[in-house]
Amino acid sequence: MADDLATYLTDHMAGSVAALELLDRLEKAHGGDPVGATAAQLLDEIGRERTILDGLAERVGASMTLPRKAASWIAEKATQLKLRYDDPGDGSLRLLESFEALSLGIEGKRLLWKSLSTASARRPEFVGPDYDALIAAAEDQRRRVEVHRLAAADSVAGEPA
Repeated sequence: MADDLATYLTDHMAGSVAALELLDRLEKAHGGDPVGATAAQLLDEIGRERTILDGLAERVGASMTLPRKAASWIAEKATQLKLRYDDPGDGSLRLLESFEALSLGIEGKRLLWKSLSTASARRPEFVGPDYDALIAAAEDQRRRVEVHRLAAADSVAGEPA
């Protein structure tokens, strides 16, 4: 498909796969503490948003191709390897880098919703979702992630080199 917006959507779909896997790992590693609780909430919220994204992608005939799925999987595994190498003990540095990656992804998603809101004026297949609510949800998610990111940064700063 030669539709640039379809490509844009599938890129975001791939990013959501990586985010969901990272959140799943955080929830499992930190179940019962505030990090695990936030990860569980975000898993649920981003999963629901992914359903909206999938519906929009279907409307324009976009789908995750095998090469795109493989690239997303490889990128997520490389990220996990990097995080594990940097902080084999699953400590503060891994949390800092994980929450920073999530924060960047959430900002990208916020920009996606803004772009699709704009595109919906010219492309009827993008009409329907409450983009203002999706943008506000992304801003709220980013605020919640930022609390954990800064706590991890503070913890890293206090650890001896």
